[in-house]
Amino acid sequence: MQATPEHLSDEELLLFSDQELPAQTAATARAHVAQCQMCRSRLTALETALADFIDFQEQAVQPIESRSAGPRSLLKARLTEAKAPIRETRNTIFGIGIGRQLASACLALLLVSGGSWAIRHSLQQRTTLDSARVEAVALPRRMLTPGSARPIPVADLCSSEDLQNDPPVDPSLEQAVFQEYGLSASAKGTYELDYLITPALGGAKDMQNLWPQPDSTTWNAHAKDQLEDHLHDLVCQGKVQLTTAQSEIATDWIAAYKRRFHTNAPLSNAASIIPKMAPKKPQTS
Repeated sequence: MQATPEHLSDEELLLFSDQELPAQTAATARAHVAQCQMCRSRLTALETALADFIDFQEQAVQPIESRSAGPRSLLKARLTEAKAPIRETRNTIFGIGIGRQLASACLALLLVSGGSWAIRHSLQQRTTLDSARVEAVALPRRMLTPGSARPIPVADLCSSEDLQNDPPVDPSLEQAVFQEYGLSASAKGTYELDYLITPALGGAKDMQNLWPQPDSTTWNAHAKDQLEDHLHDLVCQGKVQLTTAQSEIATDWIAAYKRRFHTNAPLSNAASIIPKMAPKKPQTS
């Protein structure tokens, strides 16, 4: 990105990010970035690419210069070299090591522009890791909440209309669950006490079947309710064994959601894509 009267160059944005601009220039750049959406977006892209460039250099690229220079200095040097007149390049084109320098410059520019396969691959891996972290947070700790069910005939589950997925529990039990997970009472505003195996599928109201589920993740109680309602319908239609439904939720309810709804993300209205069928005669055990 070349410098224009309206925008900062990539080199200026990197210097600004590293706080290496003179005080007066930095103040002007700060005011410009605060008002210019394009430069803010470009600054974010450069910093993201730089982080991936550092990872890539440390893991896959043999350093051309001494590591004491640092990846940031290397990248800024490459940007400066890329802007040099062509005649300067011609003067050194046959110099010792020019092939490596040009290759390194091309690599840096490709990384900054986002066109490198290595960056895309790194970002894909990071996205996968981020998704795994989100899912891990949305699942209970197996040692604390393995799931617990009470013996109940399927006919009773399917004939009762007042069964809830998350009926209220005694405040003392709720407090005990939060304490077991190391959460204070003030955390209740961002967590919802949830049954691992819903009572609508025979889940028990005890410590082994309750955990504080965070509201901040997309895999929240609302998404889990969709799965619970769907499994309840399947059990009552005789398509799924009650013990199978209980096991799917207790083992990994997010994996069960993905498998049952054929999606990798929670749906806004899962019920709309599941055809409602006339219930079959419920199972007797």
